[in-house]
Amino acid sequence: MFEKLAIFFKNKDLRAKALVVLGLFVVFRIAANIPIPGIGSENLRRFFAENQVFGLLNIFSGGALSNFSIVLLGLGPYITATIILQLLTMIFPALEKMYKEEGEAGRQKFNQYGRLLTIPLAAFEGFGMLTLFQRQGVIGALDPMVMASSIITIIAGSMFLMWLGEIITEQGLGSGISLLIFAGIIARLPINIFETFVTWDPSKIPSYLLFFASALLIIAGVVLITEARRNIPVSYAKRVRGSKMYGGGSTYLPLNVNPAGVMPIIFALSILLFPGMIAGFLGGVSGFVGQAATATAAFFNNQWVNGVLYFILVIVFTYFYTAVTFDPKAISENLQKMGGFIPGVRPGSSTKDYMAHILNRVLFTGAIFLGLIAVLPNIVAGLTGVTGFTFLIGGTSLLIIVSVVLDSMRQINAQLQMREYDSF
Repeated sequence: MFEKLAIFFKNKDLRAKALVVLGLFVVFRIAANIPIPGIGSENLRRFFAENQVFGLLNIFSGGALSNFSIVLLGLGPYITATIILQLLTMIFPALEKMYKEEGEAGRQKFNQYGRLLTIPLAAFEGFGMLTLFQRQGVIGALDPMVMASSIITIIAGSMFLMWLGEIITEQGLGSGISLLIFAGIIARLPINIFETFVTWDPSKIPSYLLFFASALLIIAGVVLITEARRNIPVSYAKRVRGSKMYGGGSTYLPLNVNPAGVMPIIFALSILLFPGMIAGFLGGVSGFVGQAATATAAFFNNQWVNGVLYFILVIVFTYFYTAVTFDPKAISENLQKMGGFIPGVRPGSSTKDYMAHILNRVLFTGAIFLGLIAVLPNIVAGLTGVTGFTFLIGGTSLLIIVSVVLDSMRQINAQLQMREYDSF
């Protein structure tokens, strides 16, 4: 690995790409520490410490939310816009055709719709967040001009982060969205370590040892499941052209046990945030609406309810995201066109059904794994009584870190192999 990294940094083009990504990380961290003008944030840290969902969102934003920075929403509005558009592909055939059948041009148009939808979503989420903070007494009352300028700043910050993510993606070293979330999580590690040692209790050393042993097992499990694959054998028929014979080889089609990566967790968190935000927004309204909103907020703030809903949403989005990105019918048709077949399975609909059967069995394991990883910090903390070291087994954070690192390593290997072929 270190040898490949040395080769990577010796290449001028790849070194320039890495420096661009690192420079954009620095820009992101600077923006995450620039507060929105005119708003005090004295009580924010206590609020995020007591609220589980918002606390997790604060981790994803690298502390931008608790700092009340100009990028406090992070990439949340853009991710939510992507979820909405992908859901709409199941309702509108024209949108599905654009996304799946029109190639690169169709995907670019689809992504443009996502960018446009990000603007109203950022405005809505920003207004809801500010209103919620006012109702909770986290910030003082805002006059209309300060509210309007703050919402405009929040929209601009979300669009700026979206632009940074796209520039990072263009460098070919990984997904810009995942890398920015990764950078935000890593940036919080020194603070988490410091807070842990401030609250160190020598009487809990056995619990600490149990906690660290659990952390090592969890890290090993995350790497194992992330890299695990189910290989489907594929053979190709021999073809005669003139006096020569082509094809006749055998290979395999790899299906990841966790084909959706970290996206279901990110999607679930974005959706889980909405009910609490809307309930907090309507909590101060008099009458039945206000009472219902208050009851809804209390319901979603319950740790058990929150954990169960989070677990279920992760599983649902794992199946949904895989259904959008992996089409057994299209793959079976492509195999048939190239003269490929699965041994013992007839080409066409039988191949499609076989692949769908295998995918569903593999996906069940991956979905349960993702759901458990999402709620694992609360389980381990409850069993050991240790809460200060949750950054080590912070299921969601850990999965994102491992997945992003492995994906970036694959991208780096691809870049190196491409340049080796070019020189050959």
